[in-house]
Amino acid sequence: MRLRKISILILFLLPAILVLAQKENNGKSSYTRSRFNYKATRVKGNKARILCPIFQESKYPFHGIGFKLGDPFALTYKFYASKHFSFVLDAGKASSGLYSRYYRQQFDGYVNRDTLTNGAFISYVTDHVKSDWMAEFKILYAIDAKKISPGLQIYAGLGIQGKSTKLEYTYQYTTSDIGKFSRDRSTFGQTTAIGIEYNYFHLPITAFMEMEMFTDIQRDPGLMRYQGGVGLRYVFR
Repeated sequence: MRLRKISILILFLLPAILVLAQKENNGKSSYTRSRFNYKATRVKGNKARILCPIFQESKYPFHGIGFKLGDPFALTYKFYASKHFSFVLDAGKASSGLYSRYYRQQFDGYVNRDTLTNGAFISYVTDHVKSDWMAEFKILYAIDAKKISPGLQIYAGLGIQGKSTKLEYTYQYTTSDIGKFSRDRSTFGQTTAIGIEYNYFHLPITAFMEMEMFTDIQRDPGLMRYQGGVGLRYVFR
């Protein structure tokens, strides 16, 4: 179910990127282009940096900062070290709604029924995610995919991700008493990522789409979760 929701989000946003890309390609007659360098206007000094080329080997290293929509919703920074290697730092909020079933399943682990008196029982009512933050660092390797589309790169990589979640559970005790308790959950694990990045625009921005697999190695060793999203970054040197 989580993978289906993420896939629907990506498929919903992907056409917008492709339409924008098509619009850029249709404007070739109005611009004289070298790869990622446009001659729409002649500018000098600091203004010239606005048109700085990206994904061009002689221009590395450079930086990108922007946002990512999906799971998680995050601010993202990317350091383009070379033609093939880059480093990414994301920080933001996980899509808690995708994990509601998982958090429901954790309820029993927080309740010690052995301490209940004879005839007493405690049962789950609902849960509320009060906060769900994450931070991730990953190393990516990219290859040029200009034969598919100018300005396109395909990348894959590995990383680590930490998560901190505060949960509040509502429970029923015996027949009518309602109570609440809170728990803090922290974990970290390994991520594997694959995605595409596109930059054939008149502005110094890149659009990207990626899928990730998070493997928990602390709280629930071996548990795997799908993540993914789309985003934009402003590129500068």
